[in-house]
Amino acid sequence: MKLRALLAVVTFASISLVAHSQNSATKQQSSSPSEAAESTPNTAAIEKRVEKYLRNIYAWGAEFEVKAGPVKPAAANGLYEVPVTVTADGQSDNAMVYVTKDGRYMFRGDIQDMNTDPLATMRNQLQLEGYASAGPADASVVLVEFADFECPSCRQLDQVLRGIVTKYPQIRLVFKDFPIEQIHPWAMTAAIAGHCVLQQSSAVFWKFHDTVYDSQDLISPENAYNKLTEIAVTAGAKPEVLKTCMADPKTADPVKKSLDEGHSVQISATPTTFVDGRRIVGPDPTLLEQYIKFDLSAAKQSPN
Repeated sequence: MKLRALLAVVTFASISLVAHSQNSATKQQSSSPSEAAESTPNTAAIEKRVEKYLRNIYAWGAEFEVKAGPVKPAAANGLYEVPVTVTADGQSDNAMVYVTKDGRYMFRGDIQDMNTDPLATMRNQLQLEGYASAGPADASVVLVEFADFECPSCRQLDQVLRGIVTKYPQIRLVFKDFPIEQIHPWAMTAAIAGHCVLQQSSAVFWKFHDTVYDSQDLISPENAYNKLTEIAVTAGAKPEVLKTCMADPKTADPVKKSLDEGHSVQISATPTTFVDGRRIVGPDPTLLEQYIKFDLSAAKQSPN
C-alpha cells in the first residue's frame, strides 16, 4: 500500500457527516444552555467518533492503526481541528479534519481568514537560509521545493524545473529535503550526501542534484553509499572531506530540520513546491508557469 494513498480519500474529501446517536439527535435543537451543554460531546468522545466514522467509511479494519486527536479549537469559531494519522504495513500518512463542536459535522479543507494574507503566512514559515539555492538572492519570485532524491515524481519535476529556471533566470529556487524513508530506503543517504556536497560548493551541489535524479534507476539500497559518493566526487566534491562529513551524525540535522518544517506546513507527498507561498503538489509545469508569470507581472506593477 502506497504511503500517500492511505489518507487520499480523506485529504480530498469535501464534506462528511458524523452520525449522531438517536439520543443526541433528539437534543440537537435544545433551547436551554444546560441541555445544549449536555448534548455537546467532550473531546475524547469526538476523537472516538471520528475514528469510528472513518474506519466505517473507508473499511479500515484491525490491520489499520487509526489515531484521531488531540482535539484543539480551530481558528474559526464553533469548530475543532482533529489531526488523523493512519498507519498500515509500516507506512503512515496524516490529514487534518474539522468537526463542529456538537460532534455532528466533519469536513476536510482549509480555513481561510480573509483578514490576513495566507501567502505571507506561508512564506514566513518557509526558511530559506542554509539550503541549496539557485538564482538571485533578492528575487521577487521564490520557489521552495520539498523533494526526495529517490522519488520518481521528483525526478519528473527536476526535468521541468531545469527548463523553468533557464526560461526565468530572475526567479530563485530553494531545494529542501523531504526523504520518505518508509518507501525510499536510500533517500536519507542521498539527502545527507547532498548537504555534504553543499558545504563544499553550491555549484557542485546542483551538479550532484541533477545527476542523482538522472541516475535514479542505477542506485539501490545496496550500492547507495558508493554510488552517491561517486556521483558527488565526479561533480567536483573532495572525496575525503565528503566521507568525513557523511560519517558525522550532525550532518543529518539540517535534513531533520527540513523534514520538521515540511510536516509543520502539512506536506504529505513529494514533490511539493511553493511559489511565493502557493502550494503545488506534483510535477505540474502549467501551474508552475501560471504562478510564476502572475507574480512576475505583479512585481513589475508594484514599486515594492
